[in-house]
Amino acid sequence: MNASIDGPAKGTNEPPYWSLPPEALLATLSSTALGLSTTAADAQRARFGPNTLEARQKHGGLRLLLNQFRSPLVLILIVAAIISAVVREWVDAAIVLAVVLGSTLLGFFQEFRATGAVERLRSQVALKSTVLRDGKPVVAPSDTLVPGDVVLLSAGSLIPADGVLLEAVDFSVNQAVLTGETFPVERAAGLVPPEAALGERTNCVFMGTNVRSGTARAVIARTGKSTVFGGVADRLRLRPAENEFERGIQRFGYLLTRVMLVMVIIVLAINMLLAKPAIDSLLFALALAVGLTPELLPAIISITLAHGAQKMAKRGVIVRRLNAISNFGSMDVLCTDKTGTLTEGVVRIAGAEDPQGQPSEAAFQLAYLNARWQTGLSNPLDEAILEHGRSLGLEILAASRPKIAEIPYDFTRRRLSVVVGEAGGGRTIVTKGAVRQMLGLCTKVVTPSGVQPLDAAMRADVERRVEAWGAEGTRVLAIGSRALDDGEGGTPESAGRPPGGLAVQRMSCSERDLTLAGFLLFSDPPKADVPAVVAALSACGVRLVMVTGDSHAVALHVAQAVGLAISDTLTGPQLDALHEEALWQRIPRTTVFAEVEPAQKERIIQALRKTGHVVGYMGDGINDAPALHAADVGISVDTAVDVAKDAADFVLLSKDLGVLREGIDEGRRTFANTLKYILTTISANFGNMFSMAFATLFLPFLPLLASQILLNNFLSDVPGMTLAGDNVDAEMMSSPRRWDTRFIRDYMVLFGCVSSLFDFLTFGALLYVFRTGEAEFQTAWFVESLLTELVIALVVRTRGLFWRSRPGRMLLLSTLAVLGLTLCLPYIPAARIFGFVPLPVPLLLSMLGLTGLYVVVTEGAKHFFYGVWARWRGTGLPTTVP
Repeated sequence: MNASIDGPAKGTNEPPYWSLPPEALLATLSSTALGLSTTAADAQRARFGPNTLEARQKHGGLRLLLNQFRSPLVLILIVAAIISAVVREWVDAAIVLAVVLGSTLLGFFQEFRATGAVERLRSQVALKSTVLRDGKPVVAPSDTLVPGDVVLLSAGSLIPADGVLLEAVDFSVNQAVLTGETFPVERAAGLVPPEAALGERTNCVFMGTNVRSGTARAVIARTGKSTVFGGVADRLRLRPAENEFERGIQRFGYLLTRVMLVMVIIVLAINMLLAKPAIDSLLFALALAVGLTPELLPAIISITLAHGAQKMAKRGVIVRRLNAISNFGSMDVLCTDKTGTLTEGVVRIAGAEDPQGQPSEAAFQLAYLNARWQTGLSNPLDEAILEHGRSLGLEILAASRPKIAEIPYDFTRRRLSVVVGEAGGGRTIVTKGAVRQMLGLCTKVVTPSGVQPLDAAMRADVERRVEAWGAEGTRVLAIGSRALDDGEGGTPESAGRPPGGLAVQRMSCSERDLTLAGFLLFSDPPKADVPAVVAALSACGVRLVMVTGDSHAVALHVAQAVGLAISDTLTGPQLDALHEEALWQRIPRTTVFAEVEPAQKERIIQALRKTGHVVGYMGDGINDAPALHAADVGISVDTAVDVAKDAADFVLLSKDLGVLREGIDEGRRTFANTLKYILTTISANFGNMFSMAFATLFLPFLPLLASQILLNNFLSDVPGMTLAGDNVDAEMMSSPRRWDTRFIRDYMVLFGCVSSLFDFLTFGALLYVFRTGEAEFQTAWFVESLLTELVIALVVRTRGLFWRSRPGRMLLLSTLAVLGLTLCLPYIPAARIFGFVPLPVPLLLSMLGLTGLYVVVTEGAKHFFYGVWARWRGTGLPTTVP
């Protein structure tokens, strides 16, 4: 196909696909009404490529390896090695390149493993579509669809590509992402003119939009970048807002960059003024920059997040967006629906009663007709009605009263109507919906003595009865009907065809003057384990908030049954009456939001975020998508509709709050281990690099050669790569944690000063006690600085006494291995290329003694920092969110 994304190819007379008759379009696509064969689909895929907006990255390993060299620091070192080679300093050039290659390969292998593992996890929740292959419906990944495929669409489906409807029933789509239209729009099979604008192509569906109601069958005409969405993807795909952790990392990077630039310029200038070798001075200054900067931080974060994602997957939580894991650990408010999360989610009919509260067979028969003929949103209430109706043999009733038309359910009207035929040729509208909305439509009521006007006294009696049912935890729907006049409610020929927008408006006018026939009662008991989970969430600092469309009475009953601490409640109408400032005042103490609409869910999430909370939202329906987008942490389930899963950051393999509790633990563990690397780096590196920069003022030689600094940095990073699997103290898991830049800055200053103090003690011992020469000084200082960097990681990884906090197995083993190598390095002949010389035993023992003393002082400084100084500064370890 040579047509462009929005019409025929330039220079051709080929009509646009939306103006072709279905038979002609299928022939153009080499397809049929029953779709493509598997062989034909494979051929189409080879021709058009995958149905993705971005081309799949080939040779992912090679690309990931090359990405390791994109770091400015790595590029600077490569340039420095080239300069060394130009001036024939071959050994220095080789050493720099060897260390750079070692660091990049270390990061590459770890990231390659992590990336592969994450991709395998994501494939478990990849978006899928129902497509006809070889004439049979199969579920296939959406990115495998090709032009000519025939897809089956229903409420909640994401449209996987651009296509033309072959048939549709009560079909409406939400295409605000493309056209900005607030409300769903009707779509139907048919022809439209070639010149029709995007919004006028009423026979088309487009990638990136979603089905709001109804069912349809469509043939795919455009895929991937050839879709309308693909054509404007660069404008639509705005970069997601950075979360708090990402902003903190960025600010930390800016701080180190400024310090690094100032240090490099000053050190280089001083060395040049002191007439030290220019090339050595340049390499030394650049090596200082690398030593100061945690250049493996991006790799450490990626590896830690991937490790967390794998552990969360073992607990049934699939991570769709890695960067959201840090928010998971910071989350302090979790908003969730009631049905299926706090309750069993298995809805059963508890009865059908008339307005007086007596069992009513007639009311249930009307409800069965309504549920039997509706074709919009699939929901557990209708499924329960149909299951019960089949057990009563009501299929015969449905056959005798065929469907004529339908007014689909929507979340504003909160009701659903069908028009059914009568034996004498008449028509009856049967409407089922939320009690409050239905009572507003009913003017009459069924009584034992016949139909009577629904007066104020009778209405109040009905409302009291409904309130009593709700207080028992019973969900209630009202059912009403009315015989239609001629010309109302469509014609028999319209059955099975979606009415246009005007037709829907006219039919909606039939939802008036209804006779209240009775009520349907549904039971959905709370899960037995939810009270324990609610208590566990509360104990770890996460407040559970119920956000539901159910009645206030039902929501309150369930909240009390599962042990929610109810301090305040709000209903949808009350929410609408509150201005933003008033809502901000009430929302921190509100536990139950009932009778809310989709737009109100989003408003609740935004208000909680504006009052300083990190908010999670758990939902699985079409109406949950806006709230999932708005939340800091969007959580859905594997059985959710496509549009909800696409909006979520995490997908649970079971709708279980217990699983979610374990996911929160992994989020906090990931946050803690990422923070450990940063604290380890700034507590030792900053002090060491500052000390070496200052030492150039009085030393007649460089305190360390550039190659020695790089080797030091490389070896100290080896244990750092294992921090992803480190154990985390219980106190770090006990409450939500948030990034605190002030905490990082103060930590760097205090522990940098402690590190520099011991550096100067080491310098003094080497110069005035042992009177070392250049090579011996550099060797001893290398050993001491690397030892302190290694052991300090074991000290600062915990707030408590370090010997009481057991490190992870890989962290401990890698630290011990590098410690052994450090002590042996001066005595290895091959180490001569780095300028190392053997150290006298007394000197080596002195370095070990200074290291031990450094550990003791650092342990004391740590407790001082978390105690006196942290309280004085008003900072400290990121703590519970207000």
